[in-house]
Amino acid sequence: MDDSPAVEVHRLSRAYGATWALRGIDLNLRRGQTLVLLGPNGAGKTTLLKVIATLLSPTGGGGKVLGYDLTREQEAIRSRIGVLGHSTYLYGDLTARENLRFVAAMRGGACTDGTLAEALERMDLGACADQRVRTFSSGMKRRLALARLLLDRPALLLLDEPYTNLDQRTMKLFNGFLQEYRQLGGTAIIATHHLSGGFAVADRVAMLKGGRLVFEEARGEMSLQALHEHYTLHVEGEGA
Repeated sequence: MDDSPAVEVHRLSRAYGATWALRGIDLNLRRGQTLVLLGPNGAGKTTLLKVIATLLSPTGGGGKVLGYDLTREQEAIRSRIGVLGHSTYLYGDLTARENLRFVAAMRGGACTDGTLAEALERMDLGACADQRVRTFSSGMKRRLALARLLLDRPALLLLDEPYTNLDQRTMKLFNGFLQEYRQLGGTAIIATHHLSGGFAVADRVAMLKGGRLVFEEARGEMSLQALHEHYTLHVEGEGA
């Protein structure tokens, strides 16, 4: 495996007009690790994911993703990452299987029925592969969006609030997928409000407040209680 960092950014900043969404972010994430980004609404989590995904250009600073420059090699980055945002971008009038086949065709690939079935089974959607997506629950749509990412086998996953509207069964399945993905060498960055869900899969934890990185540490022997205490101190505390 390439031992260069999966993500390394230095003094990364992003402004929307006169408003700074990110202020001097430094991050270094090794390949095969999962980083969980925590913070309140407006902290800069989504903006950071979008800059790493090359959907937004940095206002200041820079870095590399999977060895490619953030501003000069954007196409190379985009071809190697998978992004799951607030919207699943699924077609309700198509079945789950048809959604996957359509996406594969649009990206210039051809997937066998076996490949499609495997992706659906891994997300526990095999039994409803031929149902129209408009009949799916929010959790099922999230799982189908993940199955779509599996087709590309991305080296880096960027997941924005993936635990939204997930029941306990779906959350367990989702975290199981992330743990397997990491064991196979995949790298992930997860932005979430869900401390316990993110904690279950994290190798590293980072916290943002007001566009600044206020805490970053390896999970190591950290307990969930300790994570809550760090969040209270660094994010919710008056002096943070």
